Amino acid sequence: MTYMNNLLEQLQPIFQDVLDQPNLTLTLKSSGQNVDGWDSLAHINIVSAIEREFKIRFALGELQDLKNVGDMIELMKAKLAT
Repeated sequence: MTYMNNLLEQLQPIFQDVLDQPNLTLTLKSSGQNVDGWDSLAHINIVSAIEREFKIRFALGELQDLKNVGDMIELMKAKLAT
């Protein structure tokens, strides 16, 4: 579980930067529905920033199923494990 928390901590500055919200606190349940400014364009920028930071690539089909930050972390763990 510490790995999950670590990824959540590592994602924090990415989301804060892309959404221009320095005080944003992410949780596993954070999503476009409950975070101000997280629209479709911001989502693309978030995904791009995550891909650059972690040197991973997401397929469009994988991203469609993501409901929140927790789902993103699960997908990232699978990508980072390979």
